[in-house]
Amino acid sequence: MAEAPFLSIVIPAYNEARRLPATLTQVQAWIATQPFSVEVLVADDGSSDATATLAEQHGVRVIRLDHRGKGFAVRAGALAAHGAYILLCDADLATPIAEWDKLWSHLATGADVAIGSREGLGAQRIGEPWHRHVMGRVFNLLVHGIALRGIQDTQCGFKAMPRHVAQDLFQRVRIYGADARPVQGAAVTAYDVELLFLAQQQGYRISEVPVLWHYGEETKVDPLRDSWRNLRDVVQVRLNAWRGRYRTAPEIPSEHTPTR
Repeated sequence: MAEAPFLSIVIPAYNEARRLPATLTQVQAWIATQPFSVEVLVADDGSSDATATLAEQHGVRVIRLDHRGKGFAVRAGALAAHGAYILLCDADLATPIAEWDKLWSHLATGADVAIGSREGLGAQRIGEPWHRHVMGRVFNLLVHGIALRGIQDTQCGFKAMPRHVAQDLFQRVRIYGADARPVQGAAVTAYDVELLFLAQQQGYRISEVPVLWHYGEETKVDPLRDSWRNLRDVVQVRLNAWRGRYRTAPEIPSEHTPTR
C-alpha cells in the first residue's frame, strides 16, 4: 500500500467546468514546489456539466456524488481523504492555495482546527461589494446569538485540520450527514457553523487565521435564497443541541460517498 500523503486538498464542486481547470492548474503548480506529498480530491456534487470529467483529466481523485449540497460534498470528501492533514478549499480558489502556510503555522503549534478568516488584523477582502460585506456581518451576529460564539468568520471556505479530527467531526454532523436530502440548483449552506459548533463542543482548539480572499464575480450565492437556508441551518444546529442529537457520534457507513 502506498504511503499516505501528508496533505489532502478537498475541493467541493458543483457545475464548475468553467472555473475548476484553472484552479486545479494553480493547485498542482503549488504542489510541485512543496517538500511534502499532496493528494487532491474533487467532491463532485452531482454536477450536470463536465466538472467531474475535467477534474479526472487533471489526474486528481474524483468522488461523484448525488446532488445534496456543498455541506454533503465537503463531508464526503473529508471522509474519503487519506492525508495526515486535510485542507478544505473552494472551487474558485477565492483564498489562494499558498495561504495554507498560514493555517499550517497554527496547526503545527497546537491548533486542532485552523480556519481562514476574512476578518481581523491582516485579513484582506478584495473586490467584495459593500452590501455583501454587510450581509456577512449580519449573518455572523445571528450565528453568535443563536449557536456559536467567539468566531468572527465561520463561512470562509478555507479550513484545515488533522485527519483524525476531520473523521471525528464529519461523522458527527447531522444537517448534511449521510442521510442529507437531494437539492435543486446550487446549494450554499451553513455547514461550517455545525462543524465549528461540534469542534467547540468536543473541546478542539480552533484558531481563526486572517487570510487573503478574493470576491468571485461568478459566485453561486443567492442573497435571498441562501440567506434563508443559512439561517435555517444555524437554528437547526441549536435545536439539534437542545434535543441531544450531538451527544453520540454515529458510525460511518461503509458507503459514505453515494454516487449517481
